[in-house]
Amino acid sequence: MIRVAICDDHQIVRAGFKQIFSDITDIELVAEAKNGKEALEIARKNICDVMLLDISMPEQNGVDTLRTIKQGQPDFPVMILSVFPIQEYAVNLLKMGANGYLNKECDTKELIAAIRTVATGRRYVSPKIGEILAQGFDQHAGVAVHTELSDREFQVFLHLAKGESVSEIAAKLSLSVKTISTYRTRVMEKMKLHSNSDGKWNRK
Repeated sequence: MIRVAICDDHQIVRAGFKQIFSDITDIELVAEAKNGKEALEIARKNICDVMLLDISMPEQNGVDTLRTIKQGQPDFPVMILSVFPIQEYAVNLLKMGANGYLNKECDTKELIAAIRTVATGRRYVSPKIGEILAQGFDQHAGVAVHTELSDREFQVFLHLAKGESVSEIAAKLSLSVKTISTYRTRVMEKMKLHSNSDGKWNRK
């Protein structure tokens, strides 16, 4: 039996997954979490074989949660769920240690196949992700520029994109304001953002 934990802040989404798994004989839902902190607690207890982790959650988002889990438990199986298209964030999250990436609009067959793959200790790579990887992260081949960011730069990038200030990000990631400012500069350089005119990227 494959034990699965669902981490998503929307109750209706968790209920939907619960209904799907109720009809699958080899998959059992053993835990639910509505935010990153609860997801971390599930990981610490090591009570599931696969964790389905939403990228957008309150208190601590999926990216920060993934990084924290993988730092302490590198072999813990985490599959990211997102409403964002695969080409947006999948490559970066796989680089950070995610065992798979699924868009929430995927069909049930793909979801079940991905869970079974990850439960065996392998990574689930969809044909689309495989195509992106085969392109060697070539931005000229249609791959997002932020695939060039390091794990921490990508983490900071997502916070910046949400409009969070440098001081807010520093507090959330337990880093100094100076360090976050340095990461912000690197992100802007790698993404070829030559202007600091956007207020949300400059607030202290």
